Amino acid sequence: MTNKLTIALTKGRILQETLPLLAAAGIEPEEDISKSRKLIFGTSQPGVSLVVLRGSDVPTYVQFGAADMGVSGKDTLLENGAAGLYEPLDLNIAKCRLMTAAIKGAKAPNGRLKVATKYVNVAKRYYAAQGRQADIIKLYGGMELAPLMDLADEIVDIVDTGNTLKANGLEARDHIADISSRLIVNKASMKMKHAQIQRIIDDIAAAVSA
Repeated sequence: MTNKLTIALTKGRILQETLPLLAAAGIEPEEDISKSRKLIFGTSQPGVSLVVLRGSDVPTYVQFGAADMGVSGKDTLLENGAAGLYEPLDLNIAKCRLMTAAIKGAKAPNGRLKVATKYVNVAKRYYAAQGRQADIIKLYGGMELAPLMDLADEIVDIVDTGNTLKANGLEARDHIADISSRLIVNKASMKMKHAQIQRIIDDIAAAVSA
């Protein structure tokens, strides 16, 4: 008998790039996710359902076993930790970089840095490893504004093309991590539903390689 299996997906760009990989594993939603207000979807595989969440919530649902598997950005995993999770596969989608950035040509202050970011834990670890004293200011968006409004000397943020930074007179500085989306699995689920989950991992891995 097929075990029931729930896969948590991240809304937006990551979702659009994940669906073809799931389709390659024979898992397709029964309706068009982009045209529905529903959050839980049945699929072409009996017993397998998809749940669509905010990116920051996906690891939590998988960690506590509400979902067996999920797709999460590496930035979210670095920020929130990955206790209780396996990370068996890099999906090589939604690729970008986590970097520091500042006003173009501006020199860093000699004393304490003011750093604005939504990646508070990542920033704390990074500046501690650099031996730099930094006051970390939590923001939820519009990071580029922080140096312009003198709220911060630097920001820590995701950089894709860098065009948004340039448009606001900022430049990328130090590389912290390469980011892409990862397949994550609940450790207890991996034990209890190993054959079913491993088959999905293998099928998705084949699609990523292709």
